[in-house]
Amino acid sequence: MKLVRYGAKGKEKPGLVDKDGVLRDLSRRAKTINADSLTPGGLAKLRKLAKGKLQPVRGKPRLGVPWDGIGKIICIGLNFADHAKEAGAPIPTEPVVFMKPNSSLNGPNDKVTIPKDSQKTDWEVELGIVIGRKAAHVEEKDALKHVAGYVVCNDVSERHYQLERDGGRQWIKGKGCDTFCPVGPYLVTADEIKDPQNLKMWLTVNGQVRQNGSTSTMIFGCAHLVSYLSRFMTLYPGDLILTGTPPGVGLGIKPTPVFLKAGDVVKVGIEGLGEQTQTMVAWPGK
Repeated sequence: MKLVRYGAKGKEKPGLVDKDGVLRDLSRRAKTINADSLTPGGLAKLRKLAKGKLQPVRGKPRLGVPWDGIGKIICIGLNFADHAKEAGAPIPTEPVVFMKPNSSLNGPNDKVTIPKDSQKTDWEVELGIVIGRKAAHVEEKDALKHVAGYVVCNDVSERHYQLERDGGRQWIKGKGCDTFCPVGPYLVTADEIKDPQNLKMWLTVNGQVRQNGSTSTMIFGCAHLVSYLSRFMTLYPGDLILTGTPPGVGLGIKPTPVFLKAGDVVKVGIEGLGEQTQTMVAWPGK
């Protein structure tokens, strides 16, 4: 299934995208799509509802984050060797872990605000793992059984905040700004993704290809990440894991890095998971 939430911000309705790409309304049969909906039992109920006759949604409504009730957003840095190289960082021997606050969440096509006094706002296409079953100290061989589905994410980053202030010791300052975590357009349930380690990833800025990679080149794969993280914190249904970005970020462009400015249009996509589009806007009052 391709699960969505659509409508005005804060008033989203549940829906799904059918095999023909038609957005269909679920609101007469389900109140919302939330963390409980992503458990095995919750997904079974949604699959049953999906078999009924669902009305198509007219027009092109705004899409929100595909599910409500995200408990935490856990991110993995430097998870592609070629990205680590372009960033001038050593290849990690264990996953590099940081977090984004929930206040950074953004609809897949909502505008992204360049922060006040930003100097180096950057882009990062990333595969998102959505947890569907409680996971604590799970073995890698069982880890993907705890996954409800996958999503497209853009780990928007302000590099001056992230790497230059306080010696780069607190990445969250450059990762957690409002609107810096667009998610969607939909959540694709795990049964529809045969191999999460074989998905093409891409990102363009103003029509120019900046990132063109694959999840196959991750240093630490999805199963390893779920297992690894579950050793340090319990993962709950609805939790989101961002798995890292391939090369091609603005920081890595040689000889002169390129960063985002107001008016730039970023398109982000992953094979089988859809595409999102964001227009950059200036901080209000700037």
